[in-house]
Amino acid sequence: MIRSVTVYCSSSNRAPDAYFNEAEALGRGLAERKIGMVFGGGHVGLMGCAADAVMRCGGQVRGVIPRFLEEREVAHYGLTELRVVETMHERKMLLTGWADAFVILPGGFGTLDEFLEILTWKHLGHHQKPIILLNTDGFWDQLLQFFERIATEKMVGESYRSFYDVCNSAEETLALIDKHNASV
Repeated sequence: MIRSVTVYCSSSNRAPDAYFNEAEALGRGLAERKIGMVFGGGHVGLMGCAADAVMRCGGQVRGVIPRFLEEREVAHYGLTELRVVETMHERKMLLTGWADAFVILPGGFGTLDEFLEILTWKHLGHHQKPIILLNTDGFWDQLLQFFERIATEKMVGESYRSFYDVCNSAEETLALIDKHNASV
């Protein structure tokens, strides 16, 4: 049962409007389903947008931010819970541990790092939690092509495709979460 979703996404306020629209729709949808959101704890970019949408709709949001990013990412103090930790490793462990599933929106190096880590952990059997790439406007297309090359070059087995799902909108993502919850 998915009761809490860790959302990985950009902290940039300069991302295209379409990405903000999907982040807001995802946040609203999580709150409507009474699914809590876990995220990196910043008040900016897509992460702040999604968290604000959950909170506006009466949902629960837990944030985790390292002390050195507390000011830089403008920590979001209006959450259900904000945990300030000392290291990125602590942050990532809590974001992973508190999640029943992961949704990855467009983002930069940090988002890519977080996605690849949870994907690797799933590949190694460390968890079996659902991973969903929200591929707004084809944002992740080139990465998905690279994954195909990795498989073609026999660096990973063909089964890697079962480690994650790709959705093109928040609506599709929420429908997939609903489908997962209905099957449990």
